Amino acid sequence: MQPAVIAPSILSADFAKLGEEVDRVLAAGADWVHFDVMDNHYVPNLTIGPMVCEALRRHGVTAPIDVHLMVEPVDRLVPDFARAGASLVSFHPEASRHVHRTIQLIRGEGCQAGLVLNPATPLDVLDHVLEDLDLVLLMSVNPGFGGQAFIPSTLDKLRRVRERIDASGKPIRLEIDGGVKPDNIGAIAAAGADTFVAGSAIFGQPDYAAVIARMRDAIAGAAR
Repeated sequence: MQPAVIAPSILSADFAKLGEEVDRVLAAGADWVHFDVMDNHYVPNLTIGPMVCEALRRHGVTAPIDVHLMVEPVDRLVPDFARAGASLVSFHPEASRHVHRTIQLIRGEGCQAGLVLNPATPLDVLDHVLEDLDLVLLMSVNPGFGGQAFIPSTLDKLRRVRERIDASGKPIRLEIDGGVKPDNIGAIAAAGADTFVAGSAIFGQPDYAAVIARMRDAIAGAAR
């Protein structure tokens, strides 16, 4: 298991002062910045594009930017986000005609590659590509909107993906996204996740540092 990473999703931030929000959450102890990119096609919502990523880099953000593409088709946007400063790019297999080719495209653009599994996406999609990935992201809500409740069956899915990752011997991160909060993050960590996306649980609170500290305490407790 790799060291825990907290990756706040800017989907829940105040976009009127986004640079300040990201500065605050990183100063509060966050590790990565998570981008939820939605196209009103693959998912029923429309959010942000590469210009926002580029703007944050110009603002001075140096932390890893974790881009989750909920778009279809996906290949067209990969180079744009890579040029804009993305560190990791993850996509849904349903949004690519050739999953392996998209993974290679992401890596060829200089980013780490992740594959995202929706709650109903079977794990066999990992059978022939797991060793080419840097990250597997499990959705613990149906993608498209923030603020949804965690789907409990994701815990068993996390355990099964963790077994696959450990068997591979590769340093592949296991990320979770959807309904992650201080009161459930311990159970999520115990099930095998090491990378945690949280939106409203952090940005919706008055004290970002206090929330992140509670999350780290719960993660550490799960490891004991």
